[in-house]
Amino acid sequence: MSFIDVLAVLGIIALPMLLIFVQPDFGTMLVFVILTAALLLVGGARVRHLIFLSFVGFVVVVVALQANVLKPYQVDRLTAFMDSDPDVRSEGYNLTQSKIAIASGGLRGQGLQAENTQTALDFVPEQHTDFIFTAVGEQLGFIGSAALLVMLAFLMWRAVRIAAMSRDLFGTLIATGIAAMWAFQIFQNIGMTMGIMPITGIPLPFISYGGSSTITNFMAVGLLLNIHMRRFI
Repeated sequence: MSFIDVLAVLGIIALPMLLIFVQPDFGTMLVFVILTAALLLVGGARVRHLIFLSFVGFVVVVVALQANVLKPYQVDRLTAFMDSDPDVRSEGYNLTQSKIAIASGGLRGQGLQAENTQTALDFVPEQHTDFIFTAVGEQLGFIGSAALLVMLAFLMWRAVRIAAMSRDLFGTLIATGIAAMWAFQIFQNIGMTMGIMPITGIPLPFISYGGSSTITNFMAVGLLLNIHMRRFI
């Protein structure tokens, strides 16, 4: 794939990404970025082209932060996780409460019916959607969280296997895109609850509350099953 082909792909994806950014929905736009990069890599794009585009993207993000293109709350979300002493009364509240909840879970958790916990007392905002892993960590502990990660990892592994077994490039690209989408959403969602990634509105696949997200993920499962079914046709 030549650099012109790569630019053509970026030109096609640029419009929906721009519309999503204007909404504003920075988290979903990041999913598009990762998904596009994975498809370009599997589709035959050269690594040096992707590295160059990554550098350009980094410069664009820095310029956007300096030029106040992002809204103040978006900037606070992106920078709060890097602050060693965030203001727990404002932009650092969510992250601080999330860390406390996960840490209090310990090895086996506080239990699903436990009272007087961070999640039971609603100290963690959006614990049923964006911060759902906080509830998992506090109520089920390290063992429950690890079990959830194993199940999600198995799901991604199967998507990668289906991509490798596909009989054509089209099926490979679809399965790769689904695997990349899930991988980034899982890493980003869990990472932001522990303070190693910026806070975004990205849900945890199959776990976070939300109709459109759940429907999308099950549609993705259907596509994977179809690709796997037709691998010998």
